[in-house]
Amino acid sequence: MTGLPDGARHLPGHFDRAAQEALVDAIRAVLEQAPLYTPVMPRWGRPFSVRMTNCGPLGWVADKAGYRYQPQHPATGRPWPPIPAPLLTLWQSVADYPHPPEACLVNFYDEAARMGLHQDRDEADLGAPVVSVSLGDDCRFRIGGTERGGPTASIRLASGDVFVLGGASRLAYHGVDRIYPQSSTLLKNGGRINLTLRRVTKPA
Repeated sequence: MTGLPDGARHLPGHFDRAAQEALVDAIRAVLEQAPLYTPVMPRWGRPFSVRMTNCGPLGWVADKAGYRYQPQHPATGRPWPPIPAPLLTLWQSVADYPHPPEACLVNFYDEAARMGLHQDRDEADLGAPVVSVSLGDDCRFRIGGTERGGPTASIRLASGDVFVLGGASRLAYHGVDRIYPQSSTLLKNGGRINLTLRRVTKPA
């Protein structure tokens, strides 16, 4: 596979350094209300290598019962905090979709974390894109087509980059093969934060 699938967009350096720092501050405020936790794979209970949390009316969770969206943090039982304003502005500018996102998944990758190839398909409204933001260390992002086992392409995502899965690429398989430690000075202790905005329900 050469290049990105139709509908996928890579927006390098969409957020400058000052905007990245402001986003990190906003996410730290989210974590005070909704701390990172380690999800586990359905049925098997194997822990993910990433830690995660959410903000927005709904949050994506994974446990032995399966994958789903719910309105409260699985560990604290409290509602997820609101999505920070800069992320809502981002959605308005790049999503080409008339309704706001309902979930922002916050994934934290340390230098050993990975994310296997998967589809984002737990949402009722697949007409809305998936919009993600990279903060901190670079990663090798891999993306393929809509069939498992097909050809893939790899690109390096850097801090401040935005990636959009829309149109024909909305159900493309994608994942993170590796983190490049110390490739960014944004996060004091290193690592990578990925913020993924999604619309979950179909508008009335």
